[in-house]
Amino acid sequence: MPNGQNLGTTLASPMAVYQSQIGKTLCEDACQLEAIKALDRLYHQLIASNLAPSTPVKGLYFWGDVGRGKTFLMDLFYDCLGRKGKMRLHFHRFMAQIHQSLNAYSGQQNPLPKIAKELAASLGDGYRVLCFDEFFVSDIGDAMLLSGLFECLFEEGVVLVATSNIPIERLYENGLARHKFLPCIELLQRHTQMIHLNGQVDHRLHDMGHANNTACTEPSTYIGLSAQVNIAKQFNQLTCKHALTWQSDTQIKICQRHIDVIKVTLASEKSLHSIVWFDFHALCDGPRSQLDYMEIAQRFAIVMISNVPALGAEPRNWIKARGTEDGVGNDQATTTGERVVNYSINDNKARRFISLIDELYDQNVTLYLSCDVPLEKLYLDGALTFEFRRTYSRLIEMSRAKNEMY
Repeated sequence: MPNGQNLGTTLASPMAVYQSQIGKTLCEDACQLEAIKALDRLYHQLIASNLAPSTPVKGLYFWGDVGRGKTFLMDLFYDCLGRKGKMRLHFHRFMAQIHQSLNAYSGQQNPLPKIAKELAASLGDGYRVLCFDEFFVSDIGDAMLLSGLFECLFEEGVVLVATSNIPIERLYENGLARHKFLPCIELLQRHTQMIHLNGQVDHRLHDMGHANNTACTEPSTYIGLSAQVNIAKQFNQLTCKHALTWQSDTQIKICQRHIDVIKVTLASEKSLHSIVWFDFHALCDGPRSQLDYMEIAQRFAIVMISNVPALGAEPRNWIKARGTEDGVGNDQATTTGERVVNYSINDNKARRFISLIDELYDQNVTLYLSCDVPLEKLYLDGALTFEFRRTYSRLIEMSRAKNEMY
């Protein structure tokens, strides 16, 4: 699916831009048509509300399987709004910013209204549209914050447009103390219209296959078992082509902590040819978080990762001792050894890998990936099968974008 940033224009409505690309970069999709009609209505409502600010505007919440065009449609709409009065973030990055703001207000009582007011003010005097990609709540800390935060944001007149793989009523499903998250669900249902993109085509796979006239069973991001040699060749070709200087077997500082790199180009800031080459285990087999991956994506235009292993494994039941997240309330407290969680031996690595790919994708970083197995076998039979489907689909799209760029 092409990026909406290549199609959008501030002089045309979402429907006009979408229709102009049918038969060119887009194929007809009845489910997408319903969604683009809703976006077009919202676009015109926002223009009208900007002229008459008292008019309330209801946002949109798109959900559906991977590759149905949710992010593409949201980005197309976002571009059509112009330059002011909007913000577009991956949901995890938005929550990271909220936690940073909370730290800044540490010790102050009830900081959420202040944070919401500052966020709304940062959008300016325009539409006050907040676009979230990949709305998914798994962290209890985020779940506890969101009801109060969204209530404040909606009171400030912020309009939400979000994408997700699950419907609103299933957000934070089976999460600890979920009853405290239910007010957030009610707020989202009241302030957004939910639309299910339930088409049968994964457009990322469809577009890739159409471009190469193949079934795309072996994407170009998969380099093979002799990956170390091939990645080295790619790195050398890029650095020689652009006369870049680099270091090998060194460390870089990410989030104030050192991380090993195989090779890295020497540049003071992100440029078109800032390149870093990691071993998978340095990135995903240790205490790394979403914040690390955000900074990597912000600093480098090209990221190379070698020695990616097969990540899936048969899920098992594990006993989890009581931790801080279990102490949310006395009614939810458990005794040590009582909680049972279901996950696979490699799931910590897989979760980090999913977060990494989300950030690289969201910030348009070019990825060179070498794996021990083909991509379609990278994660099988694990507890994160649902989450990894999005990752696989995004890797396919990133592979296509890389082929077009290089």
